[in-house]
Amino acid sequence: MQAIPGHQTQYQILNPGTGKAIAKGDTATVHATGVVKESGKKFWSTKDPGQSPFSYQAGVGKVITGWDQGCLGMQVGEERKLVIPANEGYGSGGFPAWGIPPGATLEFTLECLQIQ
Repeated sequence: MQAIPGHQTQYQILNPGTGKAIAKGDTATVHATGVVKESGKKFWSTKDPGQSPFSYQAGVGKVITGWDQGCLGMQVGEERKLVIPANEGYGSGGFPAWGIPPGATLEFTLECLQIQ
């Protein structure tokens, strides 16, 4: 695992990508699966039936900090694992609607599909 400079979130490249990399302000489209590290319970996946890839504006605070910073630099086709501590995820409040308890460490497996 590698640290994100200036943050506690860590990442590991599972499969490298090619071409353009996600930069601040880009619109990125990814497949994502999120798991609560402490319990191993999946709380979200864009690959589940009825779900679709997730698009967001990168690096500008529209998603949790660990994801926002942890995806910068991903290339199209890259698969990356993020380990996001609570203070860069949903914090002391968690996200009860998704079954994320207070103080949870999150693990996301992401695949970069498109960068605009």
